[in-house]
This record gives sequence, C-alpha cells and structure tokens, in this order.
Amino acid sequence: MKRFTIALVTAGMMATSSLALAAEKSFNVLGQPLATGLIQKNKEQPFFENFAENTGLAIDANYKPIDVTGIKSEETLRVLKNGLFDIVSIRTAQAARDEVFLLGQDLVGLNPTYEKARQVYDAYKPHFAARLQEKFDAKLLGLWPFGPQVLFCKPEISGLADLKGKKVRVYDQNLSQFIESIGATPVPIGFSEVQQALSRGVTECAITGASSANTAGWPEVTEYFMPIGFQVGFNGYAINMKTWNKLSPEEQEKMQAAFDKLVDDIWVYSEELFEDALRCNVGKEPCTTVTKYNMKEVPVNEEDLKIVADAVKTVSFPTWSETCEKNYPGCTELWKKVLGPLTGIE
Repeated sequence: MKRFTIALVTAGMMATSSLALAAEKSFNVLGQPLATGLIQKNKEQPFFENFAENTGLAIDANYKPIDVTGIKSEETLRVLKNGLFDIVSIRTAQAARDEVFLLGQDLVGLNPTYEKARQVYDAYKPHFAARLQEKFDAKLLGLWPFGPQVLFCKPEISGLADLKGKKVRVYDQNLSQFIESIGATPVPIGFSEVQQALSRGVTECAITGASSANTAGWPEVTEYFMPIGFQVGFNGYAINMKTWNKLSPEEQEKMQAAFDKLVDDIWVYSEELFEDALRCNVGKEPCTTVTKYNMKEVPVNEEDLKIVADAVKTVSFPTWSETCEKNYPGCTELWKKVLGPLTGIE
C-alpha cells in the first residue's frame, strides 16, 4: 500500500512538473482586432486560448488582439521580425504598406467569389510565403478571407457612378487607386474609426466585409448597402523563423496541421457569415449571426460588375506592378506567370 501511495505521489509530481514546463513555454501572439467581429471572436481567439490542446504541443499562447496593444496594423510584420511577437495575425492590406508584393493576390477585381479567391490563394501562396520569409524572417502558416469587401453609403446611391465626387473610406493603396479611377475621393481610415467617421461626415461611404461592418455598427450610420465585392480581404498567420526553428520537425508538423485546420475552418465560416450578413443588413431572413438592420439594398448591375472585373487589367494590376517593381524587381513577370492563367493577363 505504501509503495502504491508513493507511486501515486511520484506520478502526481511528474504530471505537475510536466504542466509547469508546458506553462513555461509560451508564444506571444498578436491577433485580429476585437472590432472586426465574429471570426476573431469565434474562431481565432478560442484557437489560441486553447493552443496546447489544438496543436497537441506543450506550448501556451499569450494572445492579445491588436487593438488592445497600441500597435498599428501596418506594424504587424515589423513586430514579428523583431521578435516582439512569436506569431501574428497578418492584416495583409495594411502589412502590404511594407511589402506591396503581398497585396498581389487581392487586387481590385481579382477575387469576385470565394471559389476564385481560393484558386488565387493556392497559386500565389508559395510566392507570398517566400517573400514573407525573405523580407520579414517569418514563415507563413496560412491565409483566409474576411469575404467580399462591399459598399456602405450614407447618401443615396444607385450604382458606382453615384460615387463620383463622394468621399469613400478605403484600407489599401490598390483600392484607393480604383476609387480615384471612378471619380471618388479615397479616405484611408482605420477600421475602428470608420463608424464615427461616417457618423460625422468625414467620409460618406465606406468599404469592408458585410459581417464586420454589421458587428461594428456601420448600418446604424449608413442607409444604402451595395453587395459588390471589390476585394476579399486576405488575412492569416505567420510565425517568427527563430521561433519556428526552435521546434523539432515533429512539433513543426503538428503546428502546421493545426493551422491548416484553423484556416480551412475559417474559409468555410467566412462564407457562412458573409451570406448571412447580406440578409441581415437589409432585414431579410434567416438572420442568425449578426444584427438585423433595414438598410436599402442597391442592386448590382452588369455594368458595375464589369467595371470592377475590368479593373484588374485597367487599374489595379498596372498600378500595383509599378509600385512593386520599385522594391521587388521582377515581381510583375512573377505575378503574370502565377496568376496570368487565371486572369488572362500576359
């Protein structure tokens, strides 16, 4: 009996010691803003809060949404490179200010549907990952889309032509150039500040995902909703290479498998949220994930769809290419080789 008791105590001490060691090994993680809504709340944060369980590794995650840290979205890859965080949730549109090549997979008009976005992502991913490692000493763990980035307006509109002369909130340079091309004035504003900017008239219209805008209360200060997708808002995860290289090959395999599962799960969830938000924003049923509003839906006509689709060749690719070549010579030909077959651009 005494030996059995000693064995139990010893086993208990070993288990406690093992847990303590696991707790000592922790990754600092910079996440999506709380303000962006349900993907952050229901998928990303739970994944990192249960990091050891989800990865099968004796590693905890010290998870912080970016909007509680004081760090700006365009700084995410910088803080990853300098080791302040081990893993960051990449906000590609903002991070592209440091490396425009990353934005090459989400040019205006390139990804009209989830299916097309997945094709573009699969083709561009190896090159996105290579540039990420070269420029920021980071390994790509995977990317997912927020969903089609659509239009919310306070004044009445019936189509894209009515944006002429209006101030429109944008979030990256490529979208800014497209908005200029149709006669509107692009206004770059951080996501968390948009609702107030719309309320005060700093901007008259704004572009983001249908679900994120709903969660952030944009329908409370806008009246017209046009579900035309300009981009899909790629975001995702990267890990500092020094952190990655400290893991054994087996640990690396487990971690990558866990992120593959998370990313695939978010792809499916993102589309579910988008479809539901399309209904919720204009007061239709079923509405199950976000708040029901009674915005006026602006029908998307063939002419406007063509304007956005044609933008890849006429505006977004040429302007992106010019900027990219200044910092990454040869990126134009690389883009054409990778995405030319999907776009017809040679």
